[in-house]
Amino acid sequence: MEKFRVLLVDDEEDFVRTLSERLQMRDLDSQTAFDGEEALELMEDGIPDVMVLDLKMPGIDGMEVLRRMKKLYPGVQVIILTGHGSDKDEAEARRLGAFEYLQKPVNLEYLMAVLKRAYQKKVEASSIDATFDDAG
Repeated sequence: MEKFRVLLVDDEEDFVRTLSERLQMRDLDSQTAFDGEEALELMEDGIPDVMVLDLKMPGIDGMEVLRRMKKLYPGVQVIILTGHGSDKDEAEARRLGAFEYLQKPVNLEYLMAVLKRAYQKKVEASSIDATFDDAG
């Protein structure tokens, strides 16, 4: 599988830095943002393939980031990873287009598998869009 870009968004800085290092050790290109505003600013510099997003953050919360992401960058697959979510939050995240909704703590190998599936979905969606563009 080709290398893809992941943006990790979480206000727990130690957690997100450690997760980023572990993903990089598995040859993934990962960036970190520590709140929703920083995540949206980073999107202006380069669009990731997959975003791993916490829900509870100061300022713009994860649900609002998800809403804006899907409006501005619908091809980016978003995985919610939270320790504070509810069934209602999960339903709302899925309604807004989240690829997957995971609870902390998460097994790293399982997260890697979900990241790969999310990337594959992005590639497939891009191929379908290109086919329709070519067909006119």
